Amino acid sequence: MKILSSILLIAAIIGISILGGTFFTVNETQQAIITQFGKPVGRPITRAGLHMKLPFIQTVNYFDKRFMAWDGNPNQIPTKDKRFIWVDTYARWRISNPLLFFQRLRDERRAQSRLDDILDGETRNVVAKHDLIELVRSTNPKGLTSSNSTWEMTDTEPLKRIHFGREELAKEVLKAASARTKDLGIKILDFKFKRINYVDAVRKEVYARMISERKRIAERFRSEGAGEAARISGEEERELKTIKSEAYLKAQEIKGKADARAADIYAAAYNKDPKFYQFTKTMESYRKILDNNTTLVISTDGDLMKYLNGIR
Repeated sequence: MKILSSILLIAAIIGISILGGTFFTVNETQQAIITQFGKPVGRPITRAGLHMKLPFIQTVNYFDKRFMAWDGNPNQIPTKDKRFIWVDTYARWRISNPLLFFQRLRDERRAQSRLDDILDGETRNVVAKHDLIELVRSTNPKGLTSSNSTWEMTDTEPLKRIHFGREELAKEVLKAASARTKDLGIKILDFKFKRINYVDAVRKEVYARMISERKRIAERFRSEGAGEAARISGEEERELKTIKSEAYLKAQEIKGKADARAADIYAAAYNKDPKFYQFTKTMESYRKILDNNTTLVISTDGDLMKYLNGIR
């Protein structure tokens, strides 16, 4: 009885092992390749669900079906115009053909290493074929007029006109790298320049040149502002002198009319009583020339003496 129980237990264990080795599941984020003694058999499994294989002699190899990230290491690369820069890049990729991927690369670690070689190499090739300005800018400035190979500006020096730009160079790297990954079962979905910067040896020099350029432009603006201020001040001074001149002319006209009117009044008064008018004018003249500290010597036949004697 014990022997029968042991046989049944062993049979159950073997049955469970066979069933467990026969069925396997693939979820929505996976795809699988079945290998037999290390060699792929059948077609890749890309549909999620429950699947079967031969137990013990066949093995399931799982691969990610989602988009995966590649983050490149910053590299020092010379541009066409001999500017050494640090270039940091990234890309997204996925396994498009799991069978080919398994045959050529086996796993994701080797795929990342292969992408390092391909993407870094194509990035270096593209950067070396173009000037730095093509990597820095994506489009030509708006509101400027094109003239041959430069863009003319009214407030700064002419800017060089770009023909490609950063986005186009990224597409160029993507196209070249995609051609090299077709036989690896990999599809590169996107590639971007994450960061571009000067090397430390020239960064300070570049910053100093940028500061000097900004100061030169600011100085020109200040000079233009001072000139405009001088022009406005000159116009203001001219207008003020014009106003003063017109006011003085009008005042003189009014004063002349007043003097003429006063002369008419004096003449009328003189005609009514010439002697009294002569007397008052004489008194007014003496009032202007005499004060408390003045000693006056007059003759007996002078007008003043005559008036004084007449009063007495």
